[in-house]
Amino acid sequence: MMASGSSGVVVRRGRCSVVRGAALRAVLERHGSVLFDCDGVLWNGEAAVPRAAEAVRALTSRGKQVFFVTNNCTRPRANYVTKFSRLGFSDVTEEQIFSSAYCSAQYLRDVAKVQEGKVFVIGCQAIRTELQEAGVSVVEEVEPGSQTGTIYDYPLDPDVRAVLVGYDEHFNFIKLAKACCYLQNPDCLFLATDPDPWHPLRGGRIAPGSGSLTAAVETASGRTATVVGKPGGFMFECIAAQFAGVEPARSLMVGDRLETDILFGHRCGLAATMLTLTGVSTLQEALQRRDQEDGGAGAGDRKEGLAPDYVVDSVADFIEAYREEEEEEEEEG
Repeated sequence: MMASGSSGVVVRRGRCSVVRGAALRAVLERHGSVLFDCDGVLWNGEAAVPRAAEAVRALTSRGKQVFFVTNNCTRPRANYVTKFSRLGFSDVTEEQIFSSAYCSAQYLRDVAKVQEGKVFVIGCQAIRTELQEAGVSVVEEVEPGSQTGTIYDYPLDPDVRAVLVGYDEHFNFIKLAKACCYLQNPDCLFLATDPDPWHPLRGGRIAPGSGSLTAAVETASGRTATVVGKPGGFMFECIAAQFAGVEPARSLMVGDRLETDILFGHRCGLAATMLTLTGVSTLQEALQRRDQEDGGAGAGDRKEGLAPDYVVDSVADFIEAYREEEEEEEEEG
């Protein structure tokens, strides 16, 4: 069954339902916890998505547990709090923020238990900061511009127990060679902060993401990385371990990227996923994925599906949904 939405968008009942007003409000009310991606959902670069901060406040004021799960590893959590505040998101705390850098540090400390060894990092300073705050030792590296010569000119640290790859604007051949040398040891853990292949920039340009650097290391080493960030499930495990009452059956994931955010929600067994159209993926792509999944050999395997349960134009739609409720209550009063 199909119907036309108020903005002229075709609304299809079932998966990929475009929801607004009372239908959207009903979806929100069914969930006690809401997980937001950040880039493309709450902001784009240094510009907040209009009314996104108001939408977050509306949820928290109604007793929802709100968390922020981002594959962007370029800021430690303390810096994310500063950005949230700068863009108008008040009362966001470090404890609500689960970045791929922070979760990688938690994984290395609590799951891999590498405290007695060191981690070789291909990545930005934010990753090193999160590791150090978690008590995980990092191999000290020389300045990027001074890395010349060949791999024979660089000693290897015998205490390295893991290689972690994230976003690195100074990625070079020597770093790649070092990672490969460490990964020759089958007992050396190989982790990636996230699989994002690229990131959109202003003016239609893009920047290579952590996933592209991880692919280079995988190809050169013959090893496959364990991904900590979305769509892997460890981020949700971190949230559930730190916050009582957070359950998959009552959690909603809101994101802008099918292959990370939506797949993350499905793999974690969350009750529902919602695509917002202010970022990377489009409604047409979501509908195409749904049709492929419904008609393919893996039809019905939600855990590996990229099609969202719901679609909204923007998280600002949350405000309109709640506003309609308030107006209805005023009329009844």
